[in-house]
Amino acid sequence: MSLADTVTLAARNAWALTFGDGIETPEPTPSTVLDDRPHHLLRRYEGAAADAPAVLLVPPLAAPAFCFDLRPDQSLVRFLLDSGRAPYLVDYGGISYADRRMGFETWIDDILPEAIRQVSADRGGRPVDLVGWSIGGVLELLTAAADPTLPIRSITAVGAPLSYDHMVGIPQLRQLIKLTGDRVTTTAVSVAGGVPAPLTRIAYRVTAWERELKRPWFVARNITDTDTLARMETINRFQNALPGYPARFYNQLWRRFMMANDIGKGTVHLGDRAIALADVTVPVLLVGGPDDAITAAAAVRHGTTTLTGSPEVRYETAPGSHLGILLARDSTWTYLDKFLRDLP
Repeated sequence: MSLADTVTLAARNAWALTFGDGIETPEPTPSTVLDDRPHHLLRRYEGAAADAPAVLLVPPLAAPAFCFDLRPDQSLVRFLLDSGRAPYLVDYGGISYADRRMGFETWIDDILPEAIRQVSADRGGRPVDLVGWSIGGVLELLTAAADPTLPIRSITAVGAPLSYDHMVGIPQLRQLIKLTGDRVTTTAVSVAGGVPAPLTRIAYRVTAWERELKRPWFVARNITDTDTLARMETINRFQNALPGYPARFYNQLWRRFMMANDIGKGTVHLGDRAIALADVTVPVLLVGGPDDAITAAAAVRHGTTTLTGSPEVRYETAPGSHLGILLARDSTWTYLDKFLRDLP
């Protein structure tokens, strides 16, 4: 490339990042909406054979559902299509003050069971493979444990926190709460109706503070590398779309998971109800990330000790950040492909 071409490309990329419409236009995989009710939106991605096995993708709260389909070369959706499967996605949409009473039960008893049954019906009644990321992995496991009659064939949980004793900073936070109490935190969340999206976005960026500090240098160093800048832009778009948590859900997460570590003990208490991970009776694949700053790998691996009712629990590791392990084609996606192929 000549000097003139290099300067022109650099100027074009700089303009696109600052004043223009961006480096590249998003290209979501074509899909059909099967259910468009609030918090129940269900997509079927097009291109699979009629007899392809169904895979339902389960996002976490506080993350946009397009995490599974960021761009053509960072799309678990397209990988599943290319490997002969029929991917579906449940999308909870935005969370507002009006949703403040939504709790774990909303997902475990309503949103996810409905999506699983609809996907199964759309595939002629065949059982569904579930793939969840982060808290999405926890939700799918609790859903399966709460209702063993659901048509579920297997569960994959990537970066799912299955023991808060192993989460960075949580033991120290518990010691602090013993001294100060948690009434201020839970009351503030309740009054606000939840954790607002801007706060979620700030918290996510803090976990990657080094990346944020180096961003100007990264842009300058790669100003003529359009593909690298497009990947960075995709991550920025993901971060800028993070939604929030409903008040009830977050307060349950705080008290029952972070403080009491119910999930690590194997039984989650929601009011008078107890949901035991030992009641999951389908094969499970767990993927943790040794470099994951949000969910420690040990917190994911802990599931091998609590999912005692599963006929098989595989644990694998993948490189990268919390989002990076979801996008790890040569590890996470390879493990998933083999796991699904090995199922009877």
